[in-house]
Amino acid sequence: MPRPTPGGPQAGEPARTHALAALRQAILIGDVAPGQRLVEEELAGLLGVTRASLRAALIDLTAEGLVERVPNRGARVRVVSPEEAVAITECRTALEALCAVKAAQSVTDDEAAQLRELGGNLALAVSEGNPLKYSELNRELHRQIGVISGQSVAVSLLERLDAQIVRHQFQLALRPGRPEQSLAEHLAIIDAVAGRRPADAEEATRRHLNSVIEQLRAAGEAEGPVSPDTGP
Repeated sequence: MPRPTPGGPQAGEPARTHALAALRQAILIGDVAPGQRLVEEELAGLLGVTRASLRAALIDLTAEGLVERVPNRGARVRVVSPEEAVAITECRTALEALCAVKAAQSVTDDEAAQLRELGGNLALAVSEGNPLKYSELNRELHRQIGVISGQSVAVSLLERLDAQIVRHQFQLALRPGRPEQSLAEHLAIIDAVAGRRPADAEEATRRHLNSVIEQLRAAGEAEGPVSPDTGP
């Protein structure tokens, strides 16, 4: 998390915005784990904001599905079960496919070149055995396709869904053999979008996300019930 600004604690809307951004980022990159308690006094001091501002940020994160309130225990990072991760990915499939179709219809030469370059970087991350870098590039690819598509409503919905499931995606990237399988799927999406083939782009996107769903189901069967104290 970023260091607090000098002086006394910040208050009001700027403080809420600061705390919201810092906590969201900390959750998404794994600085705080699923199931971890979020102690208001401690976080307010760390971020240099008032407890009221911190509490307002937690309310916003609860609405986004990243934080949950536990009776008599306060707030904690919400645990997303494999079953819910599957349901979220099923919703993502429809939105991602729409973005891929629209992107293939409107992609420029420069954008197509950028996508192909990103595909090369994905392949390099796999060849170097760097799943963390691959996971980061994976998210960037989906982001770029959303931008190219021009579907701002779909992109906004995807951002909310992705924020909830990012921890599961991160775990999948660490599974043996998964980056290699995922790479082929992503390269097929890139080839179809950059080649301006909307039908192929939709099919490749659905194939990729159906593969993610299969992996999530397999992970759920292997891991069994998720403890609310330890997270997935």
